[in-house]
Amino acid sequence: MLQEYLKLNKNILIAFSASIIISAIIAQILSDQADYLNTTYTTIADYIVYFSVFSGMFYLDNRKKYRLESGKTDTVRLKHDLKKLITSLGIAEVVYTIVRWVFQYYFLSISYDPYLASITSQGISTVIYMIVINLSVKMTKLYKDEN
Repeated sequence: MLQEYLKLNKNILIAFSASIIISAIIAQILSDQADYLNTTYTTIADYIVYFSVFSGMFYLDNRKKYRLESGKTDTVRLKHDLKKLITSLGIAEVVYTIVRWVFQYYFLSISYDPYLASITSQGISTVIYMIVINLSVKMTKLYKDEN
């Protein structure tokens, strides 16, 4: 069970690392945009990169977990776990989005460089996200049924 939490957290942190870099670049490229537009576009880019990297890594880490001896997919277990994961991610994503957008907009409005506003807001939001996601995974008992 602990190994599953570690894999999940590893995937999240690697995905956030990739999205922090891309988001900072995009924030700087869009530095001539209004603060609210810069923040919104940067957040969209953040999501695209994060979910692309996270989904790929999560799949690679779990592709064998849902295989039956026959070689087919255990769709019942997969659907059950995906519902719990999506619930956990959904809760954390709502919190993350609000915190990230507000902080980046604030940092831009007090004249932070766009790349620094993006990195700082995403760093703060990631810490909060990690707390919320781990509490949510624990509450939904995603890894409780492990053999």
